[in-house]
Amino acid sequence: MTFSIGQNVIDIEIKALNLLKKSVSKVQFEMAVNYLYKTSGKIIISGIGKSGHIGSKISSTLSSIGSSSFFLHPSEANHGDLGMIKKKDCIILISNSGESSELLNLILFCKKIKIPIISITSEAKSTLAKQSSAVLLIPKNVEACPLELAPTSSTTCTLVLGDALAITLLRKRKFTSKDFLKLHPGGKLGRLLLKVSDIMKTHKLMPLIEQDKSVSEAILEMTSKGQGCVGVISNNNNSLIGIITDGDLRRYMSKNLLQKKVTEIMTKNPKTLSPDTLVNEAIKLMNKQSITNYFITKNKKPMGIIHLHDILK
Repeated sequence: MTFSIGQNVIDIEIKALNLLKKSVSKVQFEMAVNYLYKTSGKIIISGIGKSGHIGSKISSTLSSIGSSSFFLHPSEANHGDLGMIKKKDCIILISNSGESSELLNLILFCKKIKIPIISITSEAKSTLAKQSSAVLLIPKNVEACPLELAPTSSTTCTLVLGDALAITLLRKRKFTSKDFLKLHPGGKLGRLLLKVSDIMKTHKLMPLIEQDKSVSEAILEMTSKGQGCVGVISNNNNSLIGIITDGDLRRYMSKNLLQKKVTEIMTKNPKTLSPDTLVNEAIKLMNKQSITNYFITKNKKPMGIIHLHDILK
Protein backbone atom coordinates (compact mmCIF):
# COMPACT_ATOMS: atom_id res chain seq x y z
CA MET A 1 0.00 0.00 0.00
CA THR A 2 2.69 2.50 1.04
CA PHE A 3 4.86 1.79 -1.99
CA SER A 4 1.92 1.95 -4.40
CA ILE A 5 1.05 5.44 -3.11
CA GLY A 6 4.59 6.56 -3.83
CA GLN A 7 4.48 5.03 -7.31
CA ASN A 8 1.18 6.78 -7.99
CA VAL A 9 2.72 10.14 -7.07
CA ILE A 10 5.54 9.52 -9.55
CA ASP A 11 3.03 8.52 -12.24
CA ILE A 12 1.02 11.70 -11.68
CA GLU A 13 4.11 13.90 -11.94
CA ILE A 14 5.29 12.12 -15.09
CA LYS A 15 1.84 12.70 -16.58
CA ALA A 16 2.12 16.39 -15.68
CA LEU A 17 5.50 16.63 -17.41
CA ASN A 18 4.06 15.00 -20.53
CA LEU A 19 1.27 17.57 -20.50
CA LEU A 20 3.87 20.33 -20.12
CA LYS A 21 5.83 19.03 -23.12
CA LYS A 22 2.70 19.05 -25.28
CA SER A 23 1.23 22.33 -24.06
CA VAL A 24 4.20 24.70 -23.77
CA SER A 25 4.02 27.30 -26.54
CA LYS A 26 6.91 27.25 -29.02
CA VAL A 27 6.41 30.95 -29.75
CA GLN A 28 6.36 31.96 -26.08
CA PHE A 29 9.31 29.72 -25.18
CA GLU A 30 11.46 31.12 -27.99
CA MET A 31 10.47 34.66 -27.01
CA ALA A 32 11.51 33.96 -23.42
CA VAL A 33 14.85 32.52 -24.52
CA ASN A 34 15.53 35.51 -26.77
CA TYR A 35 14.80 37.95 -23.96
CA LEU A 36 17.21 36.07 -21.69
CA TYR A 37 19.84 35.73 -24.41
CA LYS A 38 19.79 39.44 -25.28
CA THR A 39 19.88 40.60 -21.66
CA SER A 40 23.10 42.49 -21.02
CA GLY A 41 22.36 42.74 -17.31
CA LYS A 42 21.30 40.07 -14.85
CA ILE A 43 18.50 37.52 -14.96
CA ILE A 44 16.42 38.00 -11.83
CA ILE A 45 14.10 35.29 -10.51
CA SER A 46 11.34 35.89 -8.00
CA GLY A 47 8.48 33.95 -6.46
CA ILE A 48 6.86 33.38 -3.10
CA GLY A 49 6.60 30.16 -1.08
CA LYS A 50 7.39 26.94 -2.97
CA SER A 51 7.64 28.93 -6.20
CA GLY A 52 10.40 30.92 -4.55
CA HIS A 53 12.34 27.79 -3.63
CA ILE A 54 12.11 26.56 -7.22
CA GLY A 55 13.06 30.01 -8.47
CA SER A 56 16.16 30.03 -6.30
CA LYS A 57 17.26 26.73 -7.83
CA ILE A 58 16.63 28.00 -11.38
CA SER A 59 18.69 31.10 -10.63
CA SER A 60 21.52 28.94 -9.30
CA THR A 61 21.46 26.78 -12.43
CA LEU A 62 21.58 29.84 -14.70
CA SER A 63 24.55 31.25 -12.79
CA SER A 64 26.41 27.95 -12.95
CA ILE A 65 26.26 27.91 -16.74
CA GLY A 66 27.39 31.46 -17.33
CA SER A 67 24.14 33.46 -17.19
CA SER A 68 24.53 35.99 -14.39
CA SER A 69 21.49 35.60 -12.15
CA PHE A 70 20.20 36.11 -8.63
CA PHE A 71 17.03 35.33 -6.69
CA LEU A 72 15.08 38.27 -5.28
CA HIS A 73 12.56 37.51 -2.55
CA PRO A 74 9.33 39.48 -3.13
CA SER A 75 9.11 40.56 0.51
CA GLU A 76 12.65 41.94 0.43
CA ALA A 77 11.87 43.67 -2.87
CA ASN A 78 8.90 45.38 -1.23
CA HIS A 79 11.14 46.69 1.52
CA GLY A 80 13.94 48.37 -0.39
CA ASP A 81 15.51 45.74 -2.63
CA LEU A 82 13.70 46.90 -5.77
CA GLY A 83 16.81 49.00 -6.25
CA MET A 84 18.68 45.82 -7.16
CA ILE A 85 16.76 45.68 -10.45
CA LYS A 86 18.37 47.67 -13.27
CA LYS A 87 17.19 48.70 -16.73
CA LYS A 88 19.42 46.17 -18.50
CA ASP A 89 18.05 43.23 -16.49
CA CYS A 90 15.36 40.68 -17.29
CA ILE A 91 13.05 39.10 -14.71
CA ILE A 92 11.30 35.74 -14.40
CA LEU A 93 8.30 35.81 -12.06
CA ILE A 94 6.86 32.51 -10.84
CA SER A 95 3.31 32.10 -9.53
CA ASN A 96 1.07 29.11 -10.11
CA SER A 97 -2.08 31.20 -9.75
CA GLY A 98 -0.58 34.31 -11.31
CA GLU A 99 -2.26 36.35 -8.59
CA SER A 100 0.32 36.38 -5.78
CA SER A 101 -0.12 39.77 -4.15
CA GLU A 102 3.54 39.85 -3.11
CA LEU A 103 4.54 40.11 -6.79
CA LEU A 104 2.37 43.13 -7.59
CA ASN A 105 4.94 45.81 -6.72
CA LEU A 106 7.59 43.87 -8.61
CA ILE A 107 5.39 43.82 -11.70
CA LEU A 108 4.65 47.54 -11.44
CA PHE A 109 8.32 48.44 -10.96
CA CYS A 110 9.47 46.27 -13.88
CA LYS A 111 6.82 47.81 -16.12
CA LYS A 112 7.93 51.27 -14.99
CA ILE A 113 11.59 50.75 -15.95
CA LYS A 114 10.53 48.75 -19.02
CA ILE A 115 12.40 45.49 -18.53
CA PRO A 116 11.09 42.18 -19.96
CA ILE A 117 8.91 40.11 -17.65
CA ILE A 118 8.82 36.36 -18.25
CA SER A 119 6.14 34.60 -16.26
CA ILE A 120 5.73 30.96 -15.31
CA THR A 121 2.13 30.33 -14.31
CA SER A 122 -0.78 27.98 -14.89
CA GLU A 123 -3.30 30.77 -15.49
CA ALA A 124 -3.20 32.38 -18.93
CA LYS A 125 -5.72 35.06 -17.91
CA SER A 126 -4.08 35.97 -14.61
CA THR A 127 -2.77 39.43 -13.73
CA LEU A 128 0.80 38.19 -14.01
CA ALA A 129 0.29 36.64 -17.45
CA LYS A 130 -1.43 39.76 -18.80
CA GLN A 131 1.50 41.96 -17.72
CA SER A 132 4.22 39.68 -19.07
CA SER A 133 6.38 39.97 -22.17
CA ALA A 134 6.43 36.16 -22.51
CA VAL A 135 4.19 33.63 -20.75
CA LEU A 136 5.24 30.05 -20.06
CA LEU A 137 2.20 28.05 -19.02
CA ILE A 138 2.38 24.97 -16.85
CA PRO A 139 -0.51 22.45 -16.66
CA LYS A 140 -3.42 23.21 -14.31
CA ASN A 141 -4.98 20.96 -11.67
CA VAL A 142 -2.35 18.25 -11.84
CA GLU A 143 -1.06 18.17 -8.26
CA ALA A 144 -0.08 14.78 -6.86
CA CYS A 145 -1.36 15.92 -3.47
CA PRO A 146 -4.85 14.36 -3.06
CA LEU A 147 -5.97 17.50 -1.24
CA GLU A 148 -4.85 19.67 -4.18
CA LEU A 149 -3.11 21.88 -1.62
CA ALA A 150 0.60 21.01 -1.46
CA PRO A 151 2.48 22.14 -4.61
CA THR A 152 3.88 18.96 -6.14
CA SER A 153 3.46 18.46 -9.89
CA SER A 154 3.25 22.22 -10.46
CA THR A 155 6.65 22.82 -8.85
CA THR A 156 8.13 19.88 -10.76
CA CYS A 157 6.88 21.37 -14.04
CA THR A 158 8.27 24.79 -13.10
CA LEU A 159 11.66 23.31 -12.25
CA VAL A 160 11.83 21.38 -15.54
CA LEU A 161 10.78 24.48 -17.47
CA GLY A 162 13.57 26.40 -15.76
CA ASP A 163 16.06 23.70 -16.73
CA ALA A 164 14.79 23.85 -20.31
CA LEU A 165 15.43 27.60 -20.43
CA ALA A 166 18.87 27.24 -18.84
CA ILE A 167 20.12 24.46 -21.11
CA THR A 168 18.73 26.16 -24.21
CA LEU A 169 20.70 29.27 -23.22
CA LEU A 170 23.79 27.13 -22.64
CA ARG A 171 23.54 25.69 -26.15
CA LYS A 172 22.74 29.06 -27.70
CA ARG A 173 25.78 30.66 -26.03
CA LYS A 174 28.03 27.72 -26.97
CA PHE A 175 29.00 27.31 -23.32
CA THR A 176 31.83 24.75 -23.05
CA SER A 177 33.28 22.49 -20.36
CA LYS A 178 36.21 24.93 -20.09
CA ASP A 179 33.76 27.74 -19.34
CA PHE A 180 32.10 25.47 -16.79
CA LEU A 181 35.44 24.87 -15.04
CA LYS A 182 35.94 28.59 -14.47
CA LEU A 183 32.72 28.65 -12.45
CA HIS A 184 33.20 25.28 -10.68
CA PRO A 185 36.82 25.12 -9.48
CA GLY A 186 36.04 23.07 -6.38
CA GLY A 187 34.99 19.49 -5.67
CA LYS A 188 35.18 16.39 -7.85
CA LEU A 189 33.31 18.12 -10.66
CA GLY A 190 35.86 20.88 -10.85
CA ARG A 191 38.69 18.37 -10.60
CA LEU A 192 37.42 16.46 -13.65
CA LEU A 193 37.52 19.66 -15.67
CA LEU A 194 41.09 20.52 -14.75
CA LYS A 195 43.95 19.80 -17.13
CA VAL A 196 46.18 16.81 -16.40
CA SER A 197 49.07 19.27 -16.02
CA ASP A 198 47.25 20.71 -12.99
CA ILE A 199 47.31 17.45 -11.02
CA MET A 200 50.25 15.46 -12.44
CA LYS A 201 53.24 14.45 -10.32
CA THR A 202 56.44 16.04 -11.55
CA HIS A 203 60.22 16.08 -11.16
CA LYS A 204 61.46 13.70 -8.44
CA LEU A 205 58.01 12.14 -8.07
CA MET A 206 58.16 10.73 -11.60
CA PRO A 207 59.38 7.11 -11.88
CA LEU A 208 62.05 7.34 -14.61
CA ILE A 209 65.14 5.33 -15.51
CA GLU A 210 67.76 5.53 -18.29
CA GLN A 211 67.68 2.98 -21.09
CA ASP A 212 71.01 1.37 -20.17
CA LYS A 213 69.92 0.42 -16.64
CA SER A 214 68.96 -3.04 -15.41
CA VAL A 215 65.53 -4.35 -14.50
CA SER A 216 66.59 -4.60 -10.84
CA GLU A 217 67.28 -0.85 -10.82
CA ALA A 218 63.93 -0.24 -12.56
CA ILE A 219 62.10 -2.20 -9.84
CA LEU A 220 63.73 -0.09 -7.14
CA GLU A 221 62.65 3.10 -8.94
CA MET A 222 59.14 1.77 -9.50
CA THR A 223 58.79 0.77 -5.84
CA SER A 224 60.09 4.06 -4.46
CA LYS A 225 57.69 6.18 -6.56
CA GLY A 226 54.62 4.00 -6.01
CA GLN A 227 53.08 4.46 -9.47
CA GLY A 228 53.09 0.82 -10.56
CA CYS A 229 55.28 1.63 -13.54
CA VAL A 230 58.54 3.23 -14.57
CA GLY A 231 59.26 5.26 -17.68
CA VAL A 232 62.35 4.50 -19.75
CA ILE A 233 64.13 7.56 -21.12
CA SER A 234 66.76 7.91 -23.83
CA ASN A 235 70.36 8.47 -22.76
CA ASN A 236 70.72 11.00 -25.57
CA ASN A 237 67.89 13.49 -25.09
CA ASN A 238 65.79 12.24 -22.14
CA SER A 239 62.82 11.52 -24.40
CA LEU A 240 60.37 8.82 -23.27
CA ILE A 241 61.04 5.69 -25.31
CA GLY A 242 59.26 3.03 -23.24
CA ILE A 243 57.46 2.00 -20.10
CA ILE A 244 57.67 -0.98 -17.74
CA THR A 245 54.62 -1.92 -15.67
CA ASP A 246 53.89 -4.50 -12.98
CA GLY A 247 52.32 -6.56 -15.74
CA ASP A 248 55.51 -6.49 -17.81
CA LEU A 249 57.50 -7.84 -14.84
CA ARG A 250 55.09 -10.74 -14.44
CA ARG A 251 55.13 -11.54 -18.15
CA TYR A 252 58.94 -11.62 -18.31
CA MET A 253 59.47 -13.43 -15.01
CA SER A 254 62.56 -15.65 -15.21
CA LYS A 255 65.73 -16.49 -13.27
CA ASN A 256 67.77 -13.79 -14.99
CA LEU A 257 65.05 -11.11 -15.15
CA LEU A 258 66.82 -8.78 -12.72
CA GLN A 259 70.01 -8.78 -14.81
CA LYS A 260 68.24 -7.88 -18.06
CA LYS A 261 68.36 -4.39 -19.52
CA VAL A 262 65.15 -2.38 -19.25
CA THR A 263 65.02 -2.10 -23.06
CA GLU A 264 64.59 -5.89 -23.27
CA ILE A 265 61.23 -5.95 -21.49
CA MET A 266 59.83 -2.42 -21.86
CA THR A 267 56.78 -1.56 -23.94
CA LYS A 268 58.04 0.73 -26.68
CA ASN A 269 56.35 3.99 -27.64
CA PRO A 270 53.93 4.09 -24.68
CA LYS A 271 50.65 5.97 -24.88
CA THR A 272 50.99 9.47 -23.44
CA LEU A 273 48.89 12.59 -22.90
CA SER A 274 49.52 16.22 -23.72
CA PRO A 275 49.58 18.72 -20.82
CA ASP A 276 46.32 20.34 -22.04
CA THR A 277 44.27 17.13 -21.87
CA LEU A 278 41.30 17.49 -19.51
CA VAL A 279 41.21 15.11 -16.55
CA ASN A 280 37.73 14.04 -17.67
CA GLU A 281 39.13 13.00 -21.06
CA ALA A 282 42.02 11.17 -19.37
CA ILE A 283 39.54 9.04 -17.41
CA LYS A 284 37.67 8.15 -20.59
CA LEU A 285 40.94 7.07 -22.24
CA MET A 286 41.94 5.05 -19.17
CA ASN A 287 38.66 3.16 -19.32
CA LYS A 288 38.83 2.67 -23.08
CA GLN A 289 42.47 1.53 -23.17
CA SER A 290 42.51 -0.26 -19.77
CA ILE A 291 45.41 1.89 -18.58
CA THR A 292 45.74 3.18 -15.02
CA ASN A 293 48.45 5.77 -15.56
CA TYR A 294 49.84 8.02 -18.27
CA PHE A 295 53.02 9.99 -18.67
CA ILE A 296 52.43 13.59 -19.67
CA THR A 297 54.87 14.58 -22.40
CA LYS A 298 55.86 17.59 -24.43
CA ASN A 299 58.05 17.06 -27.49
CA LYS A 300 58.32 13.41 -26.34
CA LYS A 301 59.94 14.44 -23.05
CA PRO A 302 58.15 13.46 -19.81
CA MET A 303 56.75 16.40 -17.83
CA GLY A 304 54.77 14.41 -15.28
CA ILE A 305 52.64 11.35 -14.58
CA ILE A 306 49.04 10.82 -13.50
CA HIS A 307 47.48 7.73 -11.94
CA LEU A 308 43.78 6.89 -11.78
CA HIS A 309 43.99 6.99 -7.97
CA ASP A 310 45.31 10.57 -8.10
CA ILE A 311 42.23 11.63 -10.07
CA LEU A 312 39.64 9.86 -7.93
CA LYS A 313 41.01 10.65 -4.47
